[in-house]
Amino acid sequence: MIGSGTFSTSRYKVKTDKLNVFISDDSPVVRVRLANMIADINGVNLIGEAANVQDSIEKINQLRPNAVILDICMPGGSGIDVLKKVRGLNNSAIIIVLTNYPFPQYRKICMEAGADYFFDKSNEFHKIIEIFNDLAPHQD
Repeated sequence: MIGSGTFSTSRYKVKTDKLNVFISDDSPVVRVRLANMIADINGVNLIGEAANVQDSIEKINQLRPNAVILDICMPGGSGIDVLKKVRGLNNSAIIIVLTNYPFPQYRKICMEAGADYFFDKSNEFHKIIEIFNDLAPHQD
């Protein structure tokens, strides 16, 4: 568990007074786009990212983010595997599935496995900002 204060690893800073986000997506372009979006939201902090299933599971377990953005199609399995593993560890992180496979059967599987949100990368990318603006701790 991360204590109070700031813990810095490379470009990521963990602050407990912020919504700490982890990105799990095999596309470097998507990860950079999400990182740039997150950087512009007050109260939201990117603490890590991974491009495959194994690294995602290990880093999420280690870093304990408050929110995870998760792709379905990744090397080493699927984002659904990550979702099930994270939920199986009794992790209370908010899970946002962001995928190019927005088919009803995937939505159903993800929501039943414990996803909080399920969005299409093609036309719902902006909803990430809306969610994080709502969830971020607001400074008075």
